[in-house]
Amino acid sequence: MSKNRMQTITRAEISQPHLFNQNKIWTKTFILAIIAIIILGIISLLTGVYDIRGQEDGMNMFFITRVPRTVSLMLTGAAMSMSGLVMQLITQNRLVEPTTTGTIEWAGLGLIFVYLFFPAPTLVQRMTGAIVFSFIGTMIFFLFLRKVKLRSSLIVPIIGMMLGAVISAFSTFIGLLFQMTQNIEAWFVGSFASVQIGRYEYLWLIVVVTVLIFIYANRLTLAGLGEDVTTSLGVNYNLIILVGTALISFAVGIVAAVIGNLPFLGLIVPNVVSMYRGDDLRSNLPWVVLLGMGSIMVCDIISRTIIMPFEVPVSLILGTLGAIVFIVILLRRRKQR
Repeated sequence: MSKNRMQTITRAEISQPHLFNQNKIWTKTFILAIIAIIILGIISLLTGVYDIRGQEDGMNMFFITRVPRTVSLMLTGAAMSMSGLVMQLITQNRLVEPTTTGTIEWAGLGLIFVYLFFPAPTLVQRMTGAIVFSFIGTMIFFLFLRKVKLRSSLIVPIIGMMLGAVISAFSTFIGLLFQMTQNIEAWFVGSFASVQIGRYEYLWLIVVVTVLIFIYANRLTLAGLGEDVTTSLGVNYNLIILVGTALISFAVGIVAAVIGNLPFLGLIVPNVVSMYRGDDLRSNLPWVVLLGMGSIMVCDIISRTIIMPFEVPVSLILGTLGAIVFIVILLRRRKQR
């Protein structure tokens, strides 16, 4: 096939998404996955210390705490999983996600600066600070990858985690200097215990991010082929990277401001989906969203029941499982080499 013919087909695929995606989404397996998510949602709604059936205000508590918590779990799982998937496409690296690039630490630094200038910041102010700093940190990481040619893909997450450690140390230093360590500790303990009506509604903006990622799915997938291929096909590579980074920063910033630090979710889910379905973002996105929802709901249910009536932060369960999966992925890549 000639180069001009390939460019014509690719441009047609970008402008007409249904030509680009030939992988079926609505299969029996996908429907079963939706049913499994609904079952997990029901279990999450019925899990808790407070007896919603035996108390007079049980139904009020159900809609004040249980429903917002379950909705927050679903939206947060979708946001972090999608962020990891888009990051892996942009960087062409399976081991990249907000935790391994320092993005989440930059979001925490943004929260610290917001608390520094606004002693009692609103949720919108915290979200703004987290989003802006997430964007800055992610762009710095991407610029570094473009300037420095690394021989091994394993070095990329190591550099990202080192950068994140430096930013985290700087945040801790500022917190100690201005006596804001309590705010830092509350942020690092990613938990859904405080989620209730009036404190989670901004998470619904993640639905907008999902729609935008789906709209730009073909272009983001094309960006994963590299700058030379993308540019040769008449697509603005830098603009795609900018849009992708903005969407990632927006999702991570909202989650960081409302929930806190949730490690490794964006690493586990996209890798599991890609193992079975390849790299097509448009057809993988629904699966990534569902698996992200299911993963975080399972971790949250475990966190609420493992030492009942007390609760373990969901970030502890998620970080433990994520670290195990991360090591397994590293060993698999080494074995393939």
